[in-house]
Amino acid sequence: MERSEEQWLTHLIRCHDKDLPDLRLLNSYYEGTQPLSYMAPELQQELQETVRQVVINWPRLVVDSVEERLDVEGFRFPKEPDSDDELWRIWQANDMDEQSQQGHLDALVMGRAYVVIGTREEDDRTPLVTVESALDMFAEFDPRTREVRAAVKRWSEEGEDGKVAHATLYLPDATSWWVREKGVWVEDPDHERDDHEIGEVMVEVLANRPRLKCPNGVSELVDVVPLSDAACKIATDMMVSAEYHATPRRVAFGFGEEDFVDANGRKVSAFSRIIGRMWATEKNRKTGQDGDGADVIQFSEASLGNFHETIKQLASLVASLSGMPPHFLGHATDNPASADGIRSAETRLVKRSERRQRGNGGTWERVNRKVMRLRDGVWNPDARSLETIWRDASTPTVAQVADAAVKKYVAKIVPLRQTREDLGYTQAQIDRMEEQDEQAAEDAMQRVLSGDLAALEAGPKPGLFDDAEPEPAGPVPVGG
Repeated sequence: MERSEEQWLTHLIRCHDKDLPDLRLLNSYYEGTQPLSYMAPELQQELQETVRQVVINWPRLVVDSVEERLDVEGFRFPKEPDSDDELWRIWQANDMDEQSQQGHLDALVMGRAYVVIGTREEDDRTPLVTVESALDMFAEFDPRTREVRAAVKRWSEEGEDGKVAHATLYLPDATSWWVREKGVWVEDPDHERDDHEIGEVMVEVLANRPRLKCPNGVSELVDVVPLSDAACKIATDMMVSAEYHATPRRVAFGFGEEDFVDANGRKVSAFSRIIGRMWATEKNRKTGQDGDGADVIQFSEASLGNFHETIKQLASLVASLSGMPPHFLGHATDNPASADGIRSAETRLVKRSERRQRGNGGTWERVNRKVMRLRDGVWNPDARSLETIWRDASTPTVAQVADAAVKKYVAKIVPLRQTREDLGYTQAQIDRMEEQDEQAAEDAMQRVLSGDLAALEAGPKPGLFDDAEPEPAGPVPVGG
């Protein structure tokens, strides 16, 4: 049964409202504002503001350790050695260097983020691309094609009578804007609908770990949240114990309020009494007619070592589930690990990051296909094989990278451009280097033609190495 636009709108909003509580909870874990778990309400009421929750924010560490390795460096058409300058111009014009990082981050935290493609009124050659949070947006997939068949974005603005709810509905042939008036959604008269008739929804989903039955993705925090709750509980209990048991407790017999004084006879504060600073009194411990029966007993303090060991065990479980090296979670040994040992410990994390690159690369390639469709007015068949270029997810040393790149170049395994890409230079830097190489070669040729051989020998030599290859070739990208 075909749904009307209003039916699509209400259906998508209902689905979004169902997901919002879980999305907000996951977001609170990343921000470190999650509620305290495992503590009895009676104890919370008793402690009140005396002891606040101690948050060990492992969820943020788990997410950031992957997100820091997801950097897009360009897009390339098939059989082209260089990245496409025009697609990179549009990428930069939309501040996608920053927005893509935010999208990757939200996808890792909440399972998904969204990318919206639209026209830019002031420049039809530069389509508008924005990244949206799952807290504001929801998309539904077609079960047959697994493509987005409808999406909605919601927000609120201050109006004369309070906040006014707005929504944008994205369908395969049209994008429309709506406003809620008197409890009913109506088309916003201030926005002209866009009947683009492209046949595809101008929305793509950045899904984290999508599955065949779960195309919207899964949060990277699912496995970590229970362990994080346990660690926060243990750390909070440790602070409660430090408050009530880590300081030695004393019991004073035969003392009155006037007896708690310092060496100069001045009364001590309540804090001094609890912590146990020096007390002075004229009373003695003898009983009977000659004594006052005064006495002080001290209990032994409690050890906090059991809390430390529990937190260490929980940290080991987090490292095991998330693929992070133990030293990321503060595990240190008397003998520091070697450089090779550290890189070996990061193997699972690197592979996990490369998997995210592959999945997100497919999304960015679909986004660029729609960008070109809006720019050119027709679908580009070559864009079906578009490739995303990612920065290396591993963390080798500069010396190792340089050594490996030079050896592959000298052995004529890779050309000069590939060598420069392996060394980590950006596409703009490589282009500038190649221009300088060409200029140096032209200058050398001019010297040869003019017979100035001495100047030729003293002048700069073209290329990074003497036997530079003339034909460049690009890197093997990670992407759809």
